[in-house]
Amino acid sequence: MKAAFIAYNQAFVDEVEQILHQLNIRGYTRWVDVQGRGTKTGEPHLGSHAWPGKNMATLCIVEDAIAPILKKRIQGLDHSAPEQGIRVFFWETMDV
Repeated sequence: MKAAFIAYNQAFVDEVEQILHQLNIRGYTRWVDVQGRGTKTGEPHLGSHAWPGKNMATLCIVEDAIAPILKKRIQGLDHSAPEQGIRVFFWETMDV
């Protein structure tokens, strides 16, 4: 199992929801109005007058076999609108 943390511009909320649904990822936690800036390119999304954009974040636990598919789908979304910004990060989880 892997934990997947997806950070994205609020403009992608419907697309992220659709990807989770299509991959049958039912359980997740979403945070709204997340502030931050990417490490490589793009403008900060700080919800302020100077930097008005807002981010969201979603955390889900996925089967190992689903992780590369989720990564590819998120990367495809990023390539479709790179100025918006979306990233997915994975780490191993322990079964309980």
